[in-house]
Amino acid sequence: MERLELTKLAALLREAAGDGEGVPLDEEALDTLFLNLGYDSLALLQVTGVLERDLAVTLDEEALDEAQTPRQYLDMVNGALAARAAA
Repeated sequence: MERLELTKLAALLREAAGDGEGVPLDEEALDTLFLNLGYDSLALLQVTGVLERDLAVTLDEEALDEAQTPRQYLDMVNGALAARAAA
Protein backbone atom coordinates (compact mmCIF):
# COMPACT_ATOMS: atom_id res chain seq x y z
CA MET A 1 0.00 0.00 0.00
CA GLU A 2 1.20 3.49 -0.77
CA ARG A 3 1.70 5.82 2.16
CA LEU A 4 2.69 9.47 2.39
CA GLU A 5 5.60 9.89 4.79
CA LEU A 6 6.59 13.09 6.59
CA THR A 7 9.84 13.36 4.63
CA LYS A 8 7.94 13.34 1.31
CA LEU A 9 5.43 15.91 2.57
CA ALA A 10 8.29 18.14 3.75
CA ALA A 11 10.00 17.92 0.35
CA LEU A 12 6.78 18.74 -1.49
CA LEU A 13 6.08 21.72 0.77
CA ARG A 14 9.61 23.08 0.31
CA GLU A 15 9.23 22.73 -3.44
CA ALA A 16 5.82 24.43 -3.43
CA ALA A 17 6.81 27.28 -1.11
CA GLY A 18 10.40 27.69 -2.19
CA ASP A 19 13.52 26.41 -0.47
CA GLY A 20 13.92 29.49 1.69
CA GLU A 21 10.37 29.39 3.00
CA GLY A 22 9.03 27.55 6.02
CA VAL A 23 10.83 25.94 8.90
CA PRO A 24 12.17 22.39 8.99
CA LEU A 25 9.33 19.91 9.02
CA ASP A 26 10.24 17.08 11.37
CA GLU A 27 8.61 14.93 14.05
CA GLU A 28 8.62 17.85 16.50
CA ALA A 29 6.54 19.94 14.10
CA LEU A 30 3.80 17.36 13.45
CA ASP A 31 1.23 19.18 15.59
CA THR A 32 2.22 22.74 14.66
CA LEU A 33 -0.11 24.72 12.43
CA PHE A 34 1.07 24.99 8.83
CA LEU A 35 0.80 28.78 9.07
CA ASN A 36 3.15 28.79 12.07
CA LEU A 37 5.56 26.65 10.05
CA GLY A 38 5.53 29.22 7.25
CA TYR A 39 3.33 27.33 4.77
CA ASP A 40 0.22 29.04 3.46
CA SER A 41 -2.90 27.61 1.86
CA LEU A 42 -1.47 28.11 -1.62
CA ALA A 43 1.48 25.82 -0.84
CA LEU A 44 -0.91 23.19 0.55
CA LEU A 45 -3.14 23.49 -2.50
CA GLN A 46 -0.17 22.95 -4.78
CA VAL A 47 1.01 19.93 -2.76
CA THR A 48 -2.49 18.49 -2.83
CA GLY A 49 -2.63 18.79 -6.61
CA VAL A 50 0.70 17.00 -6.96
CA LEU A 51 -0.39 14.20 -4.62
CA GLU A 52 -3.75 13.74 -6.34
CA ARG A 53 -2.00 13.49 -9.69
CA ASP A 54 0.95 11.32 -8.64
CA LEU A 55 -0.97 8.98 -6.33
CA ALA A 56 -4.17 8.90 -8.42
CA VAL A 57 -6.30 9.70 -5.39
CA THR A 58 -9.03 12.29 -4.83
CA LEU A 59 -8.83 14.11 -1.52
CA ASP A 60 -11.93 15.42 0.25
CA GLU A 61 -12.06 19.23 0.15
CA GLU A 62 -13.69 19.52 3.59
CA ALA A 63 -11.04 17.27 5.12
CA LEU A 64 -8.37 19.38 3.44
CA ASP A 65 -9.78 22.52 5.05
CA GLU A 66 -9.66 20.84 8.47
CA ALA A 67 -6.09 19.55 8.08
CA GLN A 68 -4.26 22.42 9.77
CA THR A 69 -1.16 20.50 10.89
CA PRO A 70 1.22 18.08 9.19
CA ARG A 71 -0.15 15.20 11.31
CA GLN A 72 -3.73 15.96 10.28
CA TYR A 73 -2.73 16.29 6.63
CA LEU A 74 -0.80 13.00 6.65
CA ASP A 75 -3.71 11.23 8.37
CA MET A 76 -6.14 12.59 5.77
CA VAL A 77 -4.00 11.60 2.78
CA ASN A 78 -3.09 8.18 4.18
CA GLY A 79 -6.74 7.54 5.08
CA ALA A 80 -7.73 8.23 1.46
CA LEU A 81 -4.97 5.94 0.23
CA ALA A 82 -6.07 3.16 2.60
CA ALA A 83 -9.72 3.54 1.53
CA ARG A 84 -8.70 3.32 -2.12
CA ALA A 85 -6.64 0.18 -1.45
CA ALA A 86 -9.54 -1.44 0.41
CA ALA A 87 -11.98 -0.78 -2.44
